[in-house]
Amino acid sequence: MRIIMFAGKGGVGKTSIASATGIRVAETGQRTLIMSLDIAHSLSDIFALDKGLIEKNKGMPVKIDDRLWIQELDIQEEIERNWGDVYKYIANIFNATGFDEILAQELAILPGMEEVSYLLHINRYAQEGDFEVIILDCAPTGESLRFISIPTTLEWYMRKIFKMERRVVSYIRPVARRFYDVPLPEDDYFMALENLFVRLDGIDKILTDPTITTVRLVTNPERIVLKETQRIFMYFSLYKMCIDAIVMNRVLPGNLVEEYFDAWKKSQRRYLKLAEEYFNPVPIFPVNLFQNEPLGKEDLRRIGAEIYGEHNPTQHFYKERPYEFHHKDGQFFIRIKLPFLAKQEVELNRLPEEIVIRIGGFKRHILLPRYVNTYKGVRAKMDGNYLNIIFGGKKDGKEKT
Repeated sequence: MRIIMFAGKGGVGKTSIASATGIRVAETGQRTLIMSLDIAHSLSDIFALDKGLIEKNKGMPVKIDDRLWIQELDIQEEIERNWGDVYKYIANIFNATGFDEILAQELAILPGMEEVSYLLHINRYAQEGDFEVIILDCAPTGESLRFISIPTTLEWYMRKIFKMERRVVSYIRPVARRFYDVPLPEDDYFMALENLFVRLDGIDKILTDPTITTVRLVTNPERIVLKETQRIFMYFSLYKMCIDAIVMNRVLPGNLVEEYFDAWKKSQRRYLKLAEEYFNPVPIFPVNLFQNEPLGKEDLRRIGAEIYGEHNPTQHFYKERPYEFHHKDGQFFIRIKLPFLAKQEVELNRLPEEIVIRIGGFKRHILLPRYVNTYKGVRAKMDGNYLNIIFGGKKDGKEKT
């Protein structure tokens, strides 16, 4: 099985790129599902489909071509399928505290419920082999990060809190009924949560296994968008997910001769070069700006051909994690694989939110987690093919090794 996630800042063209990739994959003969992870679904719009077709299927996959399906989840249907007792209890809480019944039902759809529903579907597809390739059209950055963090968050809750909470509530429930109108959860509530966790078993391994799942970041050659792409690159790396390509969308064509676009083209060239410094050695696939809004299979097919050419979209374009973060003995490390590097000067320039690494002609900008600002020193050390950036020494700012 193969899973490819398309993530990035809102409005960069993730849905178009994900859909184009899905069409390209299906044409290779593999059963392919494109799943929207954005609450504001637009897959049916990009394929120019009747919205009623999607609604009729109540959030389940809809076949739109030979070996190609799309899926836009219906949260109300997912509540009934997966969240019954949990949802009822939360709605009762809001209702008991004075909210109107309809408003209470709306408020009871908590953040994370939809993401867990996506994960349940993906895990089931992986276990049952319904599809050979799953393309995930991710929500904008914040929601994407919540999506990939949920498995570890849930595991922590179930291991550390759940059993104790369940036991405590069972002890105090009979007494609380005498003094409080707000109901405490019955055991059905805890059983439903436990069942959800069991059904999610293994999903974290699927998402972090680079032989199965890789991430492709969609961006534009603009300063603000590239900065956001750096951040999501860093956070996916923190969750040890493999980023195997960057798709640089909406590049102005080189044959565009109108003087009006000269400054814009110059700016894009500068940011394209900067993107290579940011993300090297992860390959960057440029996609020209279309004359019109890409809609329908033919437009998407053209985008897919421009991105991948003769390549199979499911191949791993980069198989190594560009860098990894870890802690050890009170220090914070960034570990970067740099094969064939001779012994030479490594220069680190620490900025408020990032570190710039220079090794001869090599330069890498890496955004840092905010808590790393508390570390008072930075140094670099070569370890075989790896460069280790170590935070926690005695010196600040620029240091050479």
